[in-house]
Amino acid sequence: MSNLKVKEQIDALVKELNEHTYNYYVLAMPTIADYEFDQKLEKLAGLEKEYPELADPNSPTQKVGGDITKNFITVKHKWPMLSLGNTYNEQDLRDFDERVKKAIGNDFEYVCELKFDGLSISLTYENGKLISAVTRGDGSQGDDVTSNIKTIHTIPHQLKGKEIPALFEIRGEVFMHRAAFERLNKEREELGEIAYANPRNFAAGTVKMQDSKEVAKRPLDCFLYALYSEKKLFKTHWESLQTVKKWGFNVCEHTRLSSDIEDVFSFIAYWEENRFKLGYDIDGIVIKVNNYAQQHELGFTAKSPRWAISYKYKAAEVQTILEKVTYQVGRTGAVTPVANLKPVLLAGTTVKRATLHNADEIARLGLCENDTVFVEKGGEIIPKIIRVNEALRSANPIPIKYITACPICATTLIRKEGEVAFYCPNDEGCAPQIVGKIQHFIGRKAMNIDGLGDETIEAFYQRGLVSHISDLYFLHDKADELKKIERFGEKSIENMLKGIEDSKQMPFEKVLFGLGIRYVGETVAKKLARGVKNIDNLAKASLEELTAIDEIGVRIAESIREYFSKPEHLRQIELLKAKGLKFEIIETEIISLSDKLAEKTFVISGVFEKYSREELKELIEQNGGKILSSISAKLDFLVAGANMGPSKLEKATKLNIPLLSEEELIEMIG
Repeated sequence: MSNLKVKEQIDALVKELNEHTYNYYVLAMPTIADYEFDQKLEKLAGLEKEYPELADPNSPTQKVGGDITKNFITVKHKWPMLSLGNTYNEQDLRDFDERVKKAIGNDFEYVCELKFDGLSISLTYENGKLISAVTRGDGSQGDDVTSNIKTIHTIPHQLKGKEIPALFEIRGEVFMHRAAFERLNKEREELGEIAYANPRNFAAGTVKMQDSKEVAKRPLDCFLYALYSEKKLFKTHWESLQTVKKWGFNVCEHTRLSSDIEDVFSFIAYWEENRFKLGYDIDGIVIKVNNYAQQHELGFTAKSPRWAISYKYKAAEVQTILEKVTYQVGRTGAVTPVANLKPVLLAGTTVKRATLHNADEIARLGLCENDTVFVEKGGEIIPKIIRVNEALRSANPIPIKYITACPICATTLIRKEGEVAFYCPNDEGCAPQIVGKIQHFIGRKAMNIDGLGDETIEAFYQRGLVSHISDLYFLHDKADELKKIERFGEKSIENMLKGIEDSKQMPFEKVLFGLGIRYVGETVAKKLARGVKNIDNLAKASLEELTAIDEIGVRIAESIREYFSKPEHLRQIELLKAKGLKFEIIETEIISLSDKLAEKTFVISGVFEKYSREELKELIEQNGGKILSSISAKLDFLVAGANMGPSKLEKATKLNIPLLSEEELIEMIG
């Protein structure tokens, strides 16, 4: 194949995969199956490996992460990242305008920009290549988070364009789109995790994660808005924004060049009304003097530039009546309180409900029955109660007490030490948990059963057709009953039964994730499947053996032990086994290279420079060695990389187990 044809293929794949990534992460509307996406990504990686000179520096294959950062390095900013002066009213902004006019006259323009509610970042490029990304920190120095920032799809690794300066910084805001935030929070709640309060917190927490592979799974975005360099490249800020767009940077389209303060007020008023129509959060407008020479003339105070100011919107807030508190039971049994409100218009939508998060939040607010409350929709997706108007409280208020029994099945709720949520432990007899578990099992990331949806599962449960996930595999025997369901014709039944049958081919890791064990998400299920090989090993594994598996902590291990301690769960697994579902991984054939490591046992832990853990495992097995899942007296060697868990190192030291570096292992193999 000619290089031209290969380049066309690579470019087409890059374009298509970037579009799919945007649809999935930002819009939360996937347009392609995960498997198909992975196949295309693999094909692209193969072409790039075979023709490295044709690879696109911004290829999706370059944004998957991989580095583990134990401690972030502190870096001093070349140009301080100063904060802007804030104002919440028109008069303060007019006073700012008068100060500018007094200093530089009337011949100037403003640039108006949206003030994004995210995390400030400074990117440094050398010869068109991204070399570092540093957080704002205290303004004079911040943390180097380059590995994590490189996973953001809208940040270019290599610039394209003409007359790009040899060295410069560009600053912007890392944020998360609301649709993606809602999707990820839903996933957290399904795993029994505490939901993040708003997209800003989620974005900030993600940027400071230690594993960039995990960062790559989270849909961050970034707008760039300020260029810094030693040489004066442009006369105006507006000119610089138009040029960096051409270099490949993501610049917000909602920016205006204004000739006077009245036009600035027009821009502010427009976005105060329309900000909730955006797919991301803003909390105000930034106003900057456009001309760089005039900026220089205006100068700085000790804390902020005199040529810029931010107008902050007040959080959208209304007052209404708390009519009652109800409780929702999730798939994992977590019970979440919800405030039911007298309907009120807030930020363009009618609000009837607000989240109360947990029992601690009810206590913090001091809520009483029929309280008048203030509700806010400021960086929150779901409105929340921020405080009570005690002046309007009744003379004899009745405090709201968090329930002690499940609102569905009346089982006494439990709250584990160190957790904020209360749970219903009756997972086999509580309707929302039963339905939720089956809906989770059929989901796209689990068994991906075509022809079945959440509403169908609800209908099946109401009719007594399913009450456990194993019941899905007995629906073939209930065709007559299925035909009685409204709008469920023969073709629909046929597609559904085929989807159920096809799901028997899903690999062990998908089945394991589908079981819905608390804290066992998609990634953890993969780690467990590789670590234990089959479901029987998992069921009998001790806490010690489980925590020896890479990235499996005590909390996850305890949840697994609790799951397999219940006879009903074991019975379900036996029924699913009998129906042909896969409960063990398919081992690939090991090609024998030598017997130099024969009868030797190894545990691999940490991060390595030359090989991945999987590659080291394969090398050991190819040379006759055996991989163990945990450290015990039977172990011959611990292959120790960087960032190895301290507990493993301590145990190996106590048992006098020799440590091997990556180089020493390779030397043993020869």
